[in-house]
Amino acid sequence: MAGLRPVDLLLPFQRKFALNRARFSIALWSRQTGKGFMSSYRAAVSALTEPKHNWIIAAPTERQAFETLEKAKDWVRAAHVSVAENEEEIKALDSEDRIKAKVIEIGSTGSRIFALPGRPTSLRGFSGSLILDEFAFFDNQREVWKAVYPVITNPMSGIKSVTITSTPAGRGDKFFQLCDENFFHPVEGRRIKWLVDKVTIHEAAREWEAAGKLDGMSAAEYVEDIRAGLDEPEDFPQEYECEFVDADSVLLPYDLIATAESTEASAALSVDLGSGRPLYCGIDFGRFHDLTVCWTVEKVSDLLVTREVLVLPHVDTEAQVELLSSRIAASRRTCLDYTGPGIGFGDMVARRFGEYAPSKHLFGRAELCTFSAPFKCEMFSRLRQLFNSPVNIRIPVSQAIRDDLHEMRQIVNGDRTTYRSRRTAEGHADRCTALALAVRAAGTAGEYVPPVVSRRVTPLEARRFDA
Repeated sequence: MAGLRPVDLLLPFQRKFALNRARFSIALWSRQTGKGFMSSYRAAVSALTEPKHNWIIAAPTERQAFETLEKAKDWVRAAHVSVAENEEEIKALDSEDRIKAKVIEIGSTGSRIFALPGRPTSLRGFSGSLILDEFAFFDNQREVWKAVYPVITNPMSGIKSVTITSTPAGRGDKFFQLCDENFFHPVEGRRIKWLVDKVTIHEAAREWEAAGKLDGMSAAEYVEDIRAGLDEPEDFPQEYECEFVDADSVLLPYDLIATAESTEASAALSVDLGSGRPLYCGIDFGRFHDLTVCWTVEKVSDLLVTREVLVLPHVDTEAQVELLSSRIAASRRTCLDYTGPGIGFGDMVARRFGEYAPSKHLFGRAELCTFSAPFKCEMFSRLRQLFNSPVNIRIPVSQAIRDDLHEMRQIVNGDRTTYRSRRTAEGHADRCTALALAVRAAGTAGEYVPPVVSRRVTPLEARRFDA
């Protein structure tokens, strides 16, 4: 494609926002619309054209910030400009924490782009233009805003711009307030005015269709496929049409997760499965798009201590049964996701190890859990209780686990409470769901479980499982 410029890779709605000259701008965009792709372009172009101009990319997690920085690096390289990359450790203000930041430096201008997690202690004192990526999903949005606002409005440190991108995450947070005051119900006389650009999945899909990116589908067909594929269809207006529901909050904030982290816990198998220990498992089943996670806890007095977090990406169902059988056989109870593709998997496990369903006078090892709204409310509420003081759960010290647990959100809409998480490259809060299931399994301890002898499955039995 001779003559193609980097900016031509942006679709019209992305290009319009990326090239706007507003100092303060908000992309109120649907899921799957390329927010990081667009915002990284803004930072890269500025760094390529303005000498010694620093940018900070902040996101809900370290991983997300680093991913957006990688996109910015790709934009710089597309302009055939050299770029140097390194890591820096920054001491957080008001604490002894050391925060890891990645940074790229543009050889031609000396401008730098930093990426770091969006926490008040890491952002306070930084000077530069700012991208707050998926701002609605930050912990402590108001504290973050309090940390960065004096920097971006201080004329003594030069003119800086702020780009906020996010899908809504409920009313009552700072992101909603900014959108409401500048777009839905503009407040007259505000000294700082924001450009707010709203893009729903309908508008984005029409441009994708025009660009030939929907593989022959119409925009309307594409949108309906998304709506039909949602686990919670009532989430569609907020996730894809940029409507704000009543309230939304993180189920497990980072500071709460940190109180449960312990070297006593382990993500790798740390006990003998044949030892007869009081082990309990939770299995969140995934086949293609999501991970399968088996989280094993041991009951130690009044504590639940993690003994393994087994992650199985893209493994076929029969192989998963074989891999997980030793864990289920060693457990006193295993709770399994029995929703969607998990139904067939659950049936195979129940046939082998017996179903646990007291209402049906069944007392095997496997409880098949259908994820209705009331069930999820009970399950995740119990999980949250274990993280409250006194903390009665121990989890491994792991960035992947920490970010996964943090992804689960509680949404209150009127008298209805639901739970959801974003689908990311790392999964769909699969570890969080598996842990909640393991906690449920441990909560049913004390009821009679008949002995189950773990043995190799015969070919005849295997065929019955697949029938």
